[in-house]
Amino acid sequence: MEPFDLAVVGGGAAGFMTAITAAENGVKRIIILEGTSKLMEKVRISGGGRCNVTNATWIPNELIENYPRGGIQLLESFNRFAAGDVYDWFEKKGLKLKIEEDLRVFPVSNSSSDVIDCLKKSALSKNVEILTKFFVKEISKTDNIFNIFSLKKAKVASKNIILSTGGNPSGYKLAQNFGHNIVKPVPSLFTFSTKEPNLDECRGVSIKGVDIEIELNNKNFQNRGDLLITHWGFSGPAVLKLSSIAARELYSQKYKFNLIIKWSALSYEELKEKVKYLRLNKGKVNLINSRPIPLLTKRLWIFLLNKIGIDKEKKWADLLADEREKMINILKKDKYIISGKGPFGEEFVTSGGIKINEVDFKSMESLICPGLFFSGEVLDVDGITGGFNFQHCWTSGWIAGMAVSKLKH
Repeated sequence: MEPFDLAVVGGGAAGFMTAITAAENGVKRIIILEGTSKLMEKVRISGGGRCNVTNATWIPNELIENYPRGGIQLLESFNRFAAGDVYDWFEKKGLKLKIEEDLRVFPVSNSSSDVIDCLKKSALSKNVEILTKFFVKEISKTDNIFNIFSLKKAKVASKNIILSTGGNPSGYKLAQNFGHNIVKPVPSLFTFSTKEPNLDECRGVSIKGVDIEIELNNKNFQNRGDLLITHWGFSGPAVLKLSSIAARELYSQKYKFNLIIKWSALSYEELKEKVKYLRLNKGKVNLINSRPIPLLTKRLWIFLLNKIGIDKEKKWADLLADEREKMINILKKDKYIISGKGPFGEEFVTSGGIKINEVDFKSMESLICPGLFFSGEVLDVDGITGGFNFQHCWTSGWIAGMAVSKLKH
């Protein structure tokens, strides 16, 4: 049988984008090989089933700031195919998108299945073959042809091959067999667990625009964003981004570290003035009924007062000097001992993968093995939460597809 022009290993977002782009630009015989029975499963479950397609950060220089690893290499890639291009790409294919207040982009229908349908229809309309339950166990190369073997000994031959296997270890092994080195994958984008007494009384409390900081031995990591208190600890965009920035260091520390929360952006002196104002002007009011920081919810304020041992029924006028000091200090620097990742293994992304200095980012082709390409999360590139990881999938897939289309077939 005549070899395929392109075999895509992995039926996810990056794999489909590669196949569609190559097909739309003249590559004739393309096959997608998916090891499971389901295509684009990560697309289906992402964004709570809504699929956060990309992020409306249109300028490449600003876009790369959302990638703790790989951002420099992505700058040239995004100058060719960035978030605006992805937005237009899907809209031209009939998928209507919307930009939410935080710049995340979703389908107007709020349904990830519409994203999947769009990609499947686009691939099938260009005669891309799709084979599920074809788990690639081994790939060999003879006379410039890749021979791809499944677990069940089935074989597919192709002139070019792209690994779009995401964070699946099988993809790393296949790349290693061609001489590639792997940066050890570790979890990214996860929540923090703490055994802090009574914190679960604040579960569901969300605070906007909080500064948080990770304290490790000789290194600190900071971020600002929205924070959510859960029954096990802390979540929300601020935490997820911080977990991504510090992913490798947190792994090496076995996820045991101090988390500092600054409930107020005001300076020590400014907070001192706030407390003084409340003592003078709201002296007869109980602490529980008047908060120095309006952003703090009542439940969180009570929790913080209990944590520093101040009676919530106490009147502002009766507050002692050392109690005022404790209050200001906890609002400026509230410390929690983090004991691990969140309980659900909810991390959606891995930090690690194929070393990016072994890949030509102009084409996504291997610098070690001609005809071997990569797209998506299989590479040591990862973004923060907010649609940035899918953006990398679309961009790397598009570049790889375009590069394959320029080869002689």
